[in-house]
Amino acid sequence: MSGSTLEDILTTTARKAVFSGLALASSVAILAGCASAPESDGDAAGGSGGSDFVPCMVSDAGGFDDKSFNQLGYEGLTEAAEAEGAEAKTVESADETVYDANLSNLAGQGCNLIVTVGFALADATKAAAESNPEIDYATIDDASITADNVKPITFNTSEAAFLAGYAAASYSKTGTVGTFGGQQFPTVTIFMDGFADGVEYYNEQKSADVKVVGWDVASQTGTFTGGFEAGTVAKQSAQTLIDQGADVILPVGGPIYQSAAAAIRDADSDIVLIGADSDTYETDADNKDLFLTSVLKGIKQATDDVTTQASSGDFSNEPYVGTLENDGVGIAPFHDYEDKVDAGLSDELDTIKAGIIDGSIPVESPSSLTN
Repeated sequence: MSGSTLEDILTTTARKAVFSGLALASSVAILAGCASAPESDGDAAGGSGGSDFVPCMVSDAGGFDDKSFNQLGYEGLTEAAEAEGAEAKTVESADETVYDANLSNLAGQGCNLIVTVGFALADATKAAAESNPEIDYATIDDASITADNVKPITFNTSEAAFLAGYAAASYSKTGTVGTFGGQQFPTVTIFMDGFADGVEYYNEQKSADVKVVGWDVASQTGTFTGGFEAGTVAKQSAQTLIDQGADVILPVGGPIYQSAAAAIRDADSDIVLIGADSDTYETDADNKDLFLTSVLKGIKQATDDVTTQASSGDFSNEPYVGTLENDGVGIAPFHDYEDKVDAGLSDELDTIKAGIIDGSIPVESPSSLTN
């Protein structure tokens, strides 16, 4: 399956100045996941002027304030709506039991485009798209639906996670790094695969023996919390990795990283985190000091572009796949750790990135949605 670049789906529509992520997420009221229809004055965001186009979005159970993929999708949709003078309708799902109801309600609210955030909404989105062929849908992190009115937006995050795994192995002082996830979905384990493979590549290049705990690529088994909420289970999962000596941890699953941060604070140690989806150093001021780097997915820009495209009447069901080559995935700067990583690490990562792009360094994940 081939993916278009971000440039392929950009339109010439001028963009207004963007909002900051946290300010936007906190300033717009959203419907807490329930079966009732969204209130027009509580879930709308956008400009005042004149567009009949109505872009809409449903979050998964992580919510729009997850400082991760839901928030990025929300920002992309609402900023595109603002630029188009449209009013967005957004519904936050409290749990998986309301996905169908939330999609049904939005279909009745005059939505022209409905973006669903997360693999977990795949079945509900498929049913909604079949029932409402006149409405366009876009699915973030899912490529399982083949329909004229459904556009998949996916990301080959194993490539970026490979770089993060290499960096983690280079930084580790204990010789052990770890990762854990929310649920064993391909969009979660693709991070974990790339991370572990990056550590293995570091070991090969440096004749090192850095160990990965929490995930085994060969057996596809590891540590999962069973959901995408911060809480006791997520904190215990992180603590298990800490107890095994991990001093760099990649939590994959929206806000579960917040529980890992709490475990690190309790441990009063030099353990660091790697963020997933967004540059968590930038989105979470309270925990930014813990982040070595983050594995980035261009969810915000891709959602903005698809929304603008649909607003202009140019919706296409052609899949978008973010890669290192088209800048759809990447890793964040080292920020506060710039002076603490090996002096040559950034150059090594640039070389590895080029090798991944030209194919000389193969990065393959059993969870890749592009296979």
